[in-house]
Amino acid sequence: MKKKAIWFSCFLLLCFAAATVSPLQAQMAAKGKPSVYTYVATWDVPRAQWGEMEKIDEQDKPILDKLVSEGTLIGYGAYTNLIHQEGEPTHGSWFTATSEGNLLKALEVIYAHPSSVGAPVQGASKHWDQILTGDIYGSKPGSSAGYLTWARWEIKPGEMHNYSELEKSVFVPMMEKLLAEGSITSYGLLREDYHSGKLGAIFEYFTVPDAASLDKANKAFDDAFDNNPAVGDAFRALTEREGHRDFLTRLRFMVIK
Repeated sequence: MKKKAIWFSCFLLLCFAAATVSPLQAQMAAKGKPSVYTYVATWDVPRAQWGEMEKIDEQDKPILDKLVSEGTLIGYGAYTNLIHQEGEPTHGSWFTATSEGNLLKALEVIYAHPSSVGAPVQGASKHWDQILTGDIYGSKPGSSAGYLTWARWEIKPGEMHNYSELEKSVFVPMMEKLLAEGSITSYGLLREDYHSGKLGAIFEYFTVPDAASLDKANKAFDDAFDNNPAVGDAFRALTEREGHRDFLTRLRFMVIK
């Protein structure tokens, strides 16, 4: 009975999507993109050393710019957490490639620079790494800053495909519209490539250039749920309430090829 309810919610959702998106948007949502791979490093930095960590990120930019220009990477960025929790990351950075091999090539280049991996502030900080992957994403090329926000959700067992279809049919067209307007600068859905946590966890993110744009993007999400009950029904049918987390960070810099 539970399974039937999930499929019925998804059917209503797809009917809604077909009626509200343009043919071009529907085609973009249905067409798959090549997978990308993202290496994320997060740090719990003592407050007195926050400035030191941010200096290291700035020092790494020439290395990462060279890797982007050579085609090894397609983007990178760094952020500072704005909602602090004891014992959890305060700072993070990432770089993205079109293959695991290129991701590892970039990692070895960074490891070859002692100032990038052996600074005192790094030794004084707790540290976590993840390798994430996904084929739902979009971005505006160039350099930007602003805010990065993401949500962690746990998808119910066996429902990952249905959740991806929900994203492609409803949220991708919405995000592409915001991207075209300049309200957001990137978006995507990622999952762990090498699992270090519970199976079924996904990370939905988007970046904005300023606080007003964040309000506009959040309103678009609110309208999608408030104005169309089928969207909320389908979303709730596919996700677990436990394990959900929201994150808001200051995007110090981001480069996308």
